Amino acid sequence: MTGIQFSIPQFTIHDLRRTASTRLNEMGYAGDVIEKALNHTQGGVRGIYNRAEYREQRQTMLQFWSDWVADLIDERKVIAFNFRKAG
Repeated sequence: MTGIQFSIPQFTIHDLRRTASTRLNEMGYAGDVIEKALNHTQGGVRGIYNRAEYREQRQTMLQFWSDWVADLIDERKVIAFNFRKAG
């Protein structure tokens, strides 16, 4: 690491959960699967009748998430550019 520090004001664990939910929704994963992985309960009649665990879908989705995060922190996969103007 280069020792660069980033200032993230008022960061909480829920920021990570929100980021994961947003990214996984953007990647096309089913909302019910995401909500189950985040351990959210569903209210109303749907919450009463739908007792699905989505085990296989959650496993696939969370493996994707794990790989995606690992790629972000794996320095060997970071491409450095020189953004100085030529000339």
